[in-house]
Amino acid sequence: MADPSSYRPQPGQIPDSPGVYRFRDEHRRVIYVGKAKSLRQRLANYFQDVAGLHPRTATMVTTAASVEWTVVATEVEALQLEYSWIKEYDPRFNVKYRDDKSYPSLAVTLNEEYPRVQVMRGPKKKGVRYFGPYAHAWAIRETVDLMLRVFPVRTCSAGVFKRSAQIGRPCLLGYIGKCAAPCVGRISPEDHRELAEDFCDFMAGRTGTHLSRLEQRMHEAAEEMEYEKAARLRDDIGALRRAMEKNAVVLADATDADLIAVAEDELEAAVQIFHVRGGRVRGQRGWVTDKVEAVDTAGLVEHALQQLYGEESGESVPKEVLVPALPEDTPALAQWLAERRGSQISLRIPQRGDKKALMETVHRNAQQSLALHKTKRASDLTTRSRALEEIAEALELDSAPLRIECFDISHLQGDDVVASMVVFEDGLARKSEYRRFQIKSFAGQDDVRSMHEVVSRRFRRYLREKLKTGEWVPEDGDDAPAEDDGRPKRFAYPPQLVVVDGGRPQVAAAQRALEELGIDDVAVCGLAKRLEEVWLPGEDDPVVLPRTSEGLYLLQRVRDEAHRFAIQYQRAKRGKRLTSGPLDDVPGLGESRRQALVKHFGSVKKLRQATIDQICEVPGIGRKTAETVAAALARAVPAAPAVNTATGEIMEDEPPASAGATSERGTEQ
Repeated sequence: MADPSSYRPQPGQIPDSPGVYRFRDEHRRVIYVGKAKSLRQRLANYFQDVAGLHPRTATMVTTAASVEWTVVATEVEALQLEYSWIKEYDPRFNVKYRDDKSYPSLAVTLNEEYPRVQVMRGPKKKGVRYFGPYAHAWAIRETVDLMLRVFPVRTCSAGVFKRSAQIGRPCLLGYIGKCAAPCVGRISPEDHRELAEDFCDFMAGRTGTHLSRLEQRMHEAAEEMEYEKAARLRDDIGALRRAMEKNAVVLADATDADLIAVAEDELEAAVQIFHVRGGRVRGQRGWVTDKVEAVDTAGLVEHALQQLYGEESGESVPKEVLVPALPEDTPALAQWLAERRGSQISLRIPQRGDKKALMETVHRNAQQSLALHKTKRASDLTTRSRALEEIAEALELDSAPLRIECFDISHLQGDDVVASMVVFEDGLARKSEYRRFQIKSFAGQDDVRSMHEVVSRRFRRYLREKLKTGEWVPEDGDDAPAEDDGRPKRFAYPPQLVVVDGGRPQVAAAQRALEELGIDDVAVCGLAKRLEEVWLPGEDDPVVLPRTSEGLYLLQRVRDEAHRFAIQYQRAKRGKRLTSGPLDDVPGLGESRRQALVKHFGSVKKLRQATIDQICEVPGIGRKTAETVAAALARAVPAAPAVNTATGEIMEDEPPASAGATSERGTEQ
C-alpha cells in the first residue's frame, strides 16, 4: 500500500487549467480517470490527510503509485477525453454502468435501396433509424404487425427478398396486403422509401397528419359510395389507434425527452431511463452499478449521461434531458450533448407538472430495480459463496478460489485439434476472458500432450505479462522495461484454481506444465465425466463430492462451459477447412477480391488457365497480386472432377472457391 505523499507532485508543477488526470498503480495500470476545471485544485484534494478522505478515495490513492495529467483547452474537451479514457483503460475505481441485458429496438434500414423494418439488438449502425429500446421483442412485433396495414413496408430478410424477386412471386405478406411487394415491382423504390419514411414519422410521434389524411380519404370514399374502401380505411385507422394506445400519452405537449432517475445506497446505484418521443414513452432501460468511487447523485447522473450518449448523434440525443440532480459541470455537459445532437438541448431538473410526476414514476422504477437486484444478488452470492467454500474445503485450499480457469481439448478423430480456456470469477462466467488455442507442437490425437502444451502456453503468457510490468524478474536478473499504456492485459491475472476436463493423466500433465515454469501457487484438479470424480495431482484416489454439493455443481458448470466453447471452435475450424479453396491460401487476397476473380472467370479452373495479363484485367488486381495468384494456383493440386450421380456425366468446371470462414475472435494462434 503506497503513501500518497511518495508520488505527490511538487508545488507549482500542476497547472491551474482544465484537464484530465490518471492515477496508475505500481504496475503502471490505470486505476482511475477524472477531469477537472482546475487540475491544481482538484488534485490537491487527493493529497490531504488520508484519514480525512472518503474510504473509497482513500483506497484509490493508497493503491496508486503515480499520477499524471493532460491539459485541454475547454471543459468540453476534458469531458470527451475522460469518456474516451474510461472506455479505453476500464479503470477499476471508476463507476461504469453496464446493461443488465440487451434491449431490442425497432429499426428501419434507410441505408438500403428497399428499407426494411426489423427488430435489432447490439451497436447501432450508420444509416439505420432506431426507435426504442423496448423491454421485449414481442412488443415491437405486435406494434409492427398493426402498422403494416397502413404502412406495408418490407420486413423480409435479404435472402427471402432475393428469392421472391427470382421467382417473380411475393411472400405471404405481399398476398395479404401487409407488404407492398417491392421484390416483384408492385411499387417503385422511390414510393417504397416514401412509405418507410412515413412509417418513421408515425413512430417518431407525428401521428396527427397520417390519421387526418386517412379519415379524409375514408369520408371521401363513403361519399362516393365506395363502402368497401371506406371500411378498409376505417380498419386502418383503428389499427393505428391501437398501436398508439400501446404507448399512452404521458406528456401532453408532444415532448421529445429522456428522463433519468437514480436510486442509490452506500454500495450500489440503479439508473432508470425513460425515452419519451412525441409525448409517449417509446422505450425504457436501466443499469445497476457498484459505487467503487466516492460519487454523489450528480456524479452518477454525469456518468449515466456519458454512458447513454457517448456513442450517439443526431436525433438519438433528444431536445430535452430531465435529471434528478445537475452535474457539477452542467454548462460543459450541455454543450457536449448539443454538439452530439447538432442543436441546442435543455438539461434541467423538472420542477412541477406532468414532467415532475413522470420523473417520480421513473424514480420508483429505479428503486424497484435496485431492490430486485439486491434480492437476486443476495441469493446468488449466498449460493456461490457456499460453492466456493465447498471447493476450497474439498481440495484443501488456503482460500476460496475466486478465479477459476478450465481447459478442455476437442478434436475429430485427431483432426483440427483445438483447446479452450474459460474463466469464472466469483462463481460467474467472465466471457471476455475466454481464450481459444490451436495445438501446434504436434499432429494427431494426444489429449495429455495437448493439455500440457495449452497450460504451458497460457502460463508462459502470464509470466511474460508479469515480466513486462516488473512484477516478476527472471533468475538471470534481466528486467524488461515496464509498459506504460495502462491497458488491461489479456493474461495478466492468474487463477487460484486450474480445472482440466479429464482424469489423472490430464491433471498430471497440467501440474507438470506449471512445475516446469516454476509456478507453485496455483492449484490444479480434474473433473472426470464418467463418475464426476475430482482428481488431484499425485493422488491415487479421487475426491468424491456429494451429488447435492453446490461445489460439484459449480465445477460441472465450469467444465461444461469449457467443453461447449471448445466444440464450438473445433466445428468452426473444421467447417473452414472443409469449405476452403485454393484461393484461400493466397497471402493478401481478401474475400472481396477472391469473389471478384471467380466472378470474372466463372470458375477456378478457368482462372488457373488464365495468363497473368488476363488476371490483371480484374478490377482491383495488380500485377504483383496476379503473379501471386497464378503461382498459388500452379502449386495447388486440382480437385478430382465432380460426377453427376444421376446421369454419370463428368462436371468439367470446378465449384467456386470458398470465401473462407471468419477467424474466431480471441483465438490464440
